[in-house]
Order: sequence, then C-alpha cells, then structure tokens
Amino acid sequence: MHPELKKLIETHDNIVFFGGAGVSTESGIPDFRSPDGLYSRKDFKYSPETMLSHSFYEAHTDEFFDFYRSFSLAPNNGPSCAHKKLAELEAQGKLKAVITQNIDGLHQMAGSKRVFELHGSVLRNYCTQCGTFYDLDFIAGTSGIPRCPKDNAVVKPDVVLYEESLDSTTLIESVRAIEAADMMIVAGTSLVVYPAAGLLDYFKGDTLVLINKEATPRDGKADLVIHAGIGETLCGD
Repeated sequence: MHPELKKLIETHDNIVFFGGAGVSTESGIPDFRSPDGLYSRKDFKYSPETMLSHSFYEAHTDEFFDFYRSFSLAPNNGPSCAHKKLAELEAQGKLKAVITQNIDGLHQMAGSKRVFELHGSVLRNYCTQCGTFYDLDFIAGTSGIPRCPKDNAVVKPDVVLYEESLDSTTLIESVRAIEAADMMIVAGTSLVVYPAAGLLDYFKGDTLVLINKEATPRDGKADLVIHAGIGETLCGD
C-alpha cells in the first residue's frame, strides 16, 4: 500500500470510500470516457450516452437492450485486489461504507457489506408491472426486449439512466456516511459527473485522499493526492 495512505488509514477509524469507473477497469470492465471506453465505440449508430438515456429506452427499447447487453454481459475478471482490500478494511472496522458509481456489483462480490450503489446494478432487474426480481442471467437468456413470464411486461434493469434521478434513499444514506466520516478516500473518478461528484461537499472530516490517474477539479482541496491506479495504490508494496 502507498506508505502515506497506509499511515492515514492507521490513524482513522471512520473511513468512507467513494469510487468511480477507474475502480472497475482493473477488473476488465471498460469505463465511459477513456480512449478505450464506451463513449469511443463506433459500432452503434447512436452515442452510448444517448442509448443510456431514459428517453431512448422509452422510444427505442429494443435497441436499448441490444446495447445494454453488449456491456452488461461482457466478461470481467471478477473483483480486483482493490475491491478485496476495501472489504478487508471494512472487516477490520476501519472502513464504514463504500459509495460507488459503478453498476457491476464487484464490491459485494469481494465481500463488502455496506455498499451504496448510486447508479444501481446490472445484477438487479425488475418487471415494470408486477415488480418480480430477475438476475443478470435472465437478461442473458433473452433476446430483444426481455419480458416477464408472468405478465409479459418489460423487465427493466435497476440502473439509473441519463435523465433519471438517483434513488433518494441511497443518496441520503451516502450523505449520512460521508458527513460522519473522519477520512474520505476518493478513487477512480474524474469528479465531473453530478450529482455524484457533489457528494464531496458533505465531507466534514479532517483528511481527504484523491486517487486517480489524471488530475481532478478537487486535487487542490485534498490532503493527499495520488496520481496512480487504485490497485497499485492499495495493494502495492
């Protein structure tokens, strides 16, 4: 682990971790904005940002699901060393919550218990009529628009699309965790997507750590800035 970060973790007992796409890229999941990310793909006739909007879901449901399957069902390497290290810190009583912008469920797979998923999860899908839960395997086993066997209604992913609001309960619980924290570690996010990036404004603790390969708008306000990957920072020697 990065030596300065290790010292800070040793002296704090109410840490909150806030993570973005860079936490999952090390598990083989593409992010959105990098040169190799979803936004640079040319194999669809609309931009990914358009296809992940609520209005596109409503107007072009079949094309929405074609695109949705292309990344939600893409293979990944499972939880990374960073995911596992965060679960360890929670088990030790140091880390009180993980707040994530990712929708892959890798934090829970690694063993984290208190995870707030700001943008939902591809692992959860619901019938829009009767509310029956379906997992990702159900989506994988369908083609075209997935429909509930009970009432033939559309089965919608429990992910927050563009133009949709974040879940209010998840947002409130995230804010409470941040307000109570004495240390906040922010990693793998450019901090340009709101309202998620605005959550940092609720932090009242004494130590803010930013880990990201590129500079962020908040670097000047952090107590420790590490321009590196999350894996090498948390798990390196």
